[in-house]
Amino acid sequence: MRKSRTVYAGKLPIGGGSKISVQSMLNVPSTDVEGSVHQAVELEKAGCDIIRAAIPNMDAIRLIPSIKNAVQIPLVADIHFDYRLALEAVEAGIDKIRINPGNIGSDDHVKAVADACRRKNIPIRIGVNSGSLEKEILAKYGSPTPQALVESALYHASLLEKFDFHDIVLSIKSSDVNRMIQAYELAAQSCDYPLHLGVTEAGTERMGLIKSAIGIGSLLQRGIGDTIRVSLTADPVKEVAAGFDILRALDLNTEGVQFISCPTCGRTRIDLIGIANEAEQRLAGCKKNIKVAVMGCAVNGPGEAREADIGIAGGDGVGLIFKKGQIIRKVPEDQLLDCLMQEIDQM
Repeated sequence: MRKSRTVYAGKLPIGGGSKISVQSMLNVPSTDVEGSVHQAVELEKAGCDIIRAAIPNMDAIRLIPSIKNAVQIPLVADIHFDYRLALEAVEAGIDKIRINPGNIGSDDHVKAVADACRRKNIPIRIGVNSGSLEKEILAKYGSPTPQALVESALYHASLLEKFDFHDIVLSIKSSDVNRMIQAYELAAQSCDYPLHLGVTEAGTERMGLIKSAIGIGSLLQRGIGDTIRVSLTADPVKEVAAGFDILRALDLNTEGVQFISCPTCGRTRIDLIGIANEAEQRLAGCKKNIKVAVMGCAVNGPGEAREADIGIAGGDGVGLIFKKGQIIRKVPEDQLLDCLMQEIDQM
């Protein structure tokens, strides 16, 4: 397990062995304050730990107090190039800033941002990707290699370190999963800053989930990563759900149901696909730390899913309810799901 330093976005710790936080970003136009606030509230309801909002101009600064008045979770200002936006975001009460110091002009500009963030204990996330590399670094390596990405990130960090600012989070993203993994592995060896994991431009919900699960999941499994964002061309609420699903799959998040179901086969005599989908939907809001199994038949069901705290297995017009592999009762197929929910309610 990599031990990184700890920074705080508001009251939320990032790094230092603290719980891995799940992030998402508003995709409502920054000109729509009401829509942005509504989406922020929905993300908080979905369990999002940190929300990021694009701040492309001075007019967008008004998003900050509006969103912070509506939610309790930390808010990050996503800023490019204009250091004055960072200073205004600090004054408006932002909890964290995403900005690359090398892109905001002179040392005086960098110092102004570092000093303002230090006064308010606001961390800065540096984010590099394949399209953001400096010309000199790109020329040195010939392409956006993992080494080039990490060198760029550490270069930006050095500009803050020059002014004794170290509350830094690094993200080193790529749309190429292998490159992303290799870059974060190298960064983990090169510094002790918390790492924000993500596969950028991962794609639509289907492919984005696959790429993110591979990239983010493989790094977390090796103890690398302190906060995550699953980037999807989809509703940001789905990003949050995907992030927590990745954490649950690795037993890194103990809140909520870990769902197990079999792929079905010719022995299946009930509508297992329909039952499994409905069970997953009905359990979406359950906060109990349990494993729930929905299995197709009594031949393999209780045995294969014996680690499940509670489960069901199909029969021929009838189903079995089992706990830790032990059958506790039989119920008619049309009552199977309701009986499962009753058992879970009593747990």
